Amino acid sequence: MRHARSVRSAMAAAPLVGVLAACAVGPDYKPPDEVVPARYAGTSGAGTAGSVATGAALTDVALARWWTGFDDPTLDDLVARALRDNLDMQAAASRIREARQQEIVAGAAGWPSLSANAQFTHSHLSQNSLGSLGGLFGGASAGGAGRASGSAASAGAGSPSAFGLPGFDFNTFQLGFDASWELDLFGRTRRSVEAAHDTMTANVWNSRDTKVSLVAEVADTYLALRAAQRRLAINQRDLARQQDLLDQIRTRTAFGLATGLDVRQQETAVAATSSALPPLSAEVDVRLHALGVLLGEPPEALLDTLGTAAPPTPPSIPAGLPADLLRRRPDIRAAERQLAAATANIGVAVADYYPDITLTASPALVSTALSNLLTWGSRNLSAGPGLSWNLFDGGKVKANVAIANEHQRQALLTYRKTVLTALQDVEDALTRSEADRTRQQDLARQTDSARAAADLSRGQYRAGLIPFSTVLTTEAALLSAQDTATQNAATTAQDVVALYKALGGGWDDTDPMLALAP
Repeated sequence: MRHARSVRSAMAAAPLVGVLAACAVGPDYKPPDEVVPARYAGTSGAGTAGSVATGAALTDVALARWWTGFDDPTLDDLVARALRDNLDMQAAASRIREARQQEIVAGAAGWPSLSANAQFTHSHLSQNSLGSLGGLFGGASAGGAGRASGSAASAGAGSPSAFGLPGFDFNTFQLGFDASWELDLFGRTRRSVEAAHDTMTANVWNSRDTKVSLVAEVADTYLALRAAQRRLAINQRDLARQQDLLDQIRTRTAFGLATGLDVRQQETAVAATSSALPPLSAEVDVRLHALGVLLGEPPEALLDTLGTAAPPTPPSIPAGLPADLLRRRPDIRAAERQLAAATANIGVAVADYYPDITLTASPALVSTALSNLLTWGSRNLSAGPGLSWNLFDGGKVKANVAIANEHQRQALLTYRKTVLTALQDVEDALTRSEADRTRQQDLARQTDSARAAADLSRGQYRAGLIPFSTVLTTEAALLSAQDTATQNAATTAQDVVALYKALGGGWDDTDPMLALAP
C-alpha cells in the first residue's frame, strides 16, 4: 500500500513538475523594431554604368557574387583564392567551431551525468585500539578502521564501517556508479543553451561579415593596383616621348633652330617625369604585397605572376531600400544575435534566486572478497533527492541580475548604432559614387582639351610661333590631367566596391561552415 501511495503521489506531482519544466525565468527575447528611412537620400540620379541606379534592389544571388559584375577573370580568381586561403577566414571558421562546441557544453548541464568507479582498499587495524570492534556495534571505529571505512565510502558506495580484531588485515573490493541529475525546473540550463546558441549564430554572422570585408578589400586593392600600373604606364610613355622630344631639340639646336635654354628646359622636364616613376613602381609592389597577404601567401608571392592589365569597368548598382540592410548586413544580424544572447543571460542570472534540486544515485557492489563481488549479496545503494537554496549572499544574485540587464541595454545600444552606421555607410558610398562619377566626366573633357592643346603647342613651336616654355606648360598639363583622370577612375570603381560592401554583399549560404545551425 505504501508503494501504491508513492506511485499515486508521483503521478499527482508529475503535472506540476511538467509545468515547472516548461517555464524559464527571465524575459523572452523580442527582436528590436528599428525605424529606417523609406529610401536613400543619394539615389536621385539616373543610373549609368559605374553609377547607382534607382529601382529594384539587387537579388541575394547578385549581391553574393557582386565582383563578377566587373567582368574581370583575374579579379574572380583572386577572390576565390582569398576565400579559400585567407587566414582571417580560417580564424573565423575556428571561432564558429568553438561556439558550436560551447553550445554542446551548455546543453550538457540539462542531461543526467553518470560516472563509473572501481576501487581496491587494503586495511590493517591497529593492534593498540579496541575501537576496531566498534563496527560490531554499529559505530564508526577510530584509527585505521575508520580510515579504511572512509576510503570505501569515498568511492560513492556508502559501504558499512570496517570491523575486525586488533591487528586484523582485510581487503575491500568495490565496483559502482555515481549518477546525478539537476532538474532544470526554472530554466537556467535552457536559458544558457539559448544564450550559447545565439552566441554561436552571432559568430556565424561575424564570419559572414569577415567574408564581406575580405572580398571588398581584395577588390579594392586590386583596383588600386590596376590604377597604379596604369599611372606607371602613362608616365613611362610620357618619359619616352619627353626623351624623344629632347633629342629633337638637340638636333634643332645644332642647326640653330633652338636655343640652349630650350635644351635645359626639356632636360628638366625629362628628369621630373623620370623622378615620378620609382614611387609609382613602389606603389605597384605595395599593392601586390597586400594582395599576397589577403590570399594567405607571402607578400612577394604575386610580384612576378600578376601582369599589367587595364582597370575593369565597374557595374551599375540598384541600391535598393534601407530596410534591406536589416536583413542583409551581417554586422547588423550579428549585433541582433548578441542582443538575444544578452537577453537569455538575464534568465540565467534570475534562476539563481530559485533552489537547485538534484537527484542522485550511487549503486555499487562492495565485498571483502573478490570471489563474491559480483553476487547479489554485494549490492550497495544510496539514492535520493537533494535541495540547495541560497538564502543569503550579500546581494550577489541581485547584482548579477542587474549586471545582466545592463549587458542587455549595452547590446541594444550596440545594435542601434550598428544600424545607423550601416545607413551611413550606404549614404556615404552613394554620395561619393555620384560625386566621383560626375567628376570623371569633367576630367575626361579636361584630358581631351589638354591633349589638343599639347598637339597645337608642339606644331606652333616647330613653326617658330611660340616659345618652348609654352610647350612645356601644355605637356605638363596633359600629363597631370591623364594622371588625375586615372586616379579618379580607380576611385569611382572603388566607390562601387564600398557600396557593395555597405549593402552587405559578398556572402551566401553555400559555404557549409557559414550555414546557420537549425
